[in-house]
Amino acid sequence: MERAFLLDFLRNLAANNHKAWMDEHRADYHRARAIYTALVAEVLAGLQQFEPELRGLTPTDVMFRINKNDRSQRDPEPYKRRMGAGMKRGGRHAACAGYFMAVQPEGHTWMGAGIWKPDTANLTRVRQEIHYNGAEFHALREAPKLHHHFPAGLQGERLQRPPRGYGQHTPDLEWLRLKEFTVAQTFSDSDVLRSDFAARVVTGLRAAQPLVQFLNQALLEG
Repeated sequence: MERAFLLDFLRNLAANNHKAWMDEHRADYHRARAIYTALVAEVLAGLQQFEPELRGLTPTDVMFRINKNDRSQRDPEPYKRRMGAGMKRGGRHAACAGYFMAVQPEGHTWMGAGIWKPDTANLTRVRQEIHYNGAEFHALREAPKLHHHFPAGLQGERLQRPPRGYGQHTPDLEWLRLKEFTVAQTFSDSDVLRSDFAARVVTGLRAAQPLVQFLNQALLEG
């Protein structure tokens, strides 16, 4: 199974996360990247069967670079320990909700959906959508199919206080305090090596489509 090579490469990168090692193993990186690209292509093709907003996108449009772009002075590692993709309308950096998949060894591979760290304007739009359409929002986040694939449910970093424009007794304040709106589920390394892994990811992400559409209704039409 080619994905075993991908996992081994990422393990070795985690243990040798510096430019000299990467330069020495550049051929291995390109091989691992090609394996991940094939996986993304399979997942993306599956998503495009039911998500018209993703049609026309290629793996190149959705895959993130392995180089870190936001390192702090305390972070000596120049490379991410995973390979990831953000499958969203307009590509990986689009300011909208979408679908995500990352491969990282030792049980840190994951799939997810929603929107991570939206800017202030988009966060305001999502909160307004929840405030105006609370019943629809709760039906989506409590859907049995969503919880089957994402048992932890909707998650995200939260404000300590009510957001601007909302009071302590505002309905749904627990959810309005969220700063991001995501669902995620991890996979073991043995899961990644299964022949049906891509199909399992597609099935899981399809269960999150109603949530993604709700968020994008606020973000793209607000």
